[in-house]
Amino acid sequence: MPDIGRTMSSNPESAVDGPAGVGRYVPLLVLAIALLVVLLLPLRIIGYGYMPTDDALVDAAKSISGKPWPEILVLRSDYAIDNHIGWHALLRGVYLLTKCGDETLMLFSMTALFALVGWSALPWLKRPEAWLITLTLTLSLQTPFVNRFMSGRPFLWSMVSLVTILFLFQARGSAPPDKRDWAAMTGLIALAVLLHGVWYFWVMPVAAFLCARQFRWAAALGVCWVAGAMLGAACTGRPVVYAVEAWRQAWSVLGLHPTQSTMVGELRSASGNWFPLLLMGGLLILRQLAKLPSPPWTSQPAFWLVVLGWELGFKSQRFWDDWGLPALMVLIAMDLDLWLTVRLPADSAKRLAVAGGLAATIFLTATNDADSRWSGSAGTAYLTENDPQLAGWLPEPGGIFYEADMNFFYRTFFRNPTAPWRYTAGFEPAFMPADDFRTYKGILLNYDVADAYRPWIKKMRPQDRLVLNSNNNPSSFLPELEWQHAVGAAWLGRLPRKA
Repeated sequence: MPDIGRTMSSNPESAVDGPAGVGRYVPLLVLAIALLVVLLLPLRIIGYGYMPTDDALVDAAKSISGKPWPEILVLRSDYAIDNHIGWHALLRGVYLLTKCGDETLMLFSMTALFALVGWSALPWLKRPEAWLITLTLTLSLQTPFVNRFMSGRPFLWSMVSLVTILFLFQARGSAPPDKRDWAAMTGLIALAVLLHGVWYFWVMPVAAFLCARQFRWAAALGVCWVAGAMLGAACTGRPVVYAVEAWRQAWSVLGLHPTQSTMVGELRSASGNWFPLLLMGGLLILRQLAKLPSPPWTSQPAFWLVVLGWELGFKSQRFWDDWGLPALMVLIAMDLDLWLTVRLPADSAKRLAVAGGLAATIFLTATNDADSRWSGSAGTAYLTENDPQLAGWLPEPGGIFYEADMNFFYRTFFRNPTAPWRYTAGFEPAFMPADDFRTYKGILLNYDVADAYRPWIKKMRPQDRLVLNSNNNPSSFLPELEWQHAVGAAWLGRLPRKA
């Protein structure tokens, strides 16, 4: 290991390592490599036919339909406002401007959000290679991480805002935030609240700044959080309702589920991912061996946010995925940026080889189709209202799909955004009316036994349909209904019709 102090004193920024005249273009070419590979990653994954299985489908369909949620889902009577109203308005604008189809709109959201997150650190780093290494460690070696980045959901904008604020603090060093910093943090949080809705989670970065004893920044971020939340909510036209409904929905989600089996997967407790701890251990070793002149972790909000996110992840996976992971990426990138600045002159031609090798590594590892992880969704069958084999078997105008499978809702609504029916189980079961939620809970807790469906059968009208996943015709155990196979394992049941 060379002596770091002597290397730094030699002013590596002025060194030239390569053909004459090439050195001055090296920083620009390395940045171009980083920008390009981040853009190519989602495009290559999409090329396999990959599509997410959850909210991105619904967001695209809702934006195309132009309908409010009460016309799409059977909801509680006290449901007040769309918690992602800003995101749906943005996608609606893209749809009206381009007249694109459902898949195109969804793929736009996936690519745009992935690129925004992937580019968010580059303006703050002297060495874009540091971010390429970070992406390789977090996205390539952990499949759930890259899947999360490819989800096409508005929480990714909150992630962009968080990464930007953490880097903004690092760029200012020990200086207090100035007026531009206040305006930037307020604007970022306002957009995050408008597009994503969950204003209350921003208490975590404020707590992280307090733990790092960065009190002036903690106070500034706290004020910007309040101002940004108010500004973002005001853009909806119903600021009080928007803010209150977001909190009430979160409380309902946590309070109504007796066990985690009825929760959506991302809200369930994490079992404990030790890979981030290994990354931090390796980073700590690098700090010690290279003697990096960087501030201790205990004074860095990113470190404390990693700690908070990892520990709270045992309560809900979202704390780690949405807040701990991006903070870890910032922590890794900052130290690697400092290390690479010491090791490689800015105009060294070696940087091109390093950046090219890293770009190839992350592209090949993140986009490989091992176990059909990207192409597996290409052959998914969808129920469509113009299928002649299902004539008379789909809900009639004003009818309801009684179903306990949210995947059925995601796929069917995606392909039929303007269909004249509604669904019971949507993107969050806690929004269902109390009696429907009891039935839904009984179905999941009793592993789809026939009796669990009978409360819905008693409620059904001639225009309604019941959806049940089975390998055999359900008429043998639910003879009250007539049955028709739809797609995959889904069967459609309707009340018997008179001859």
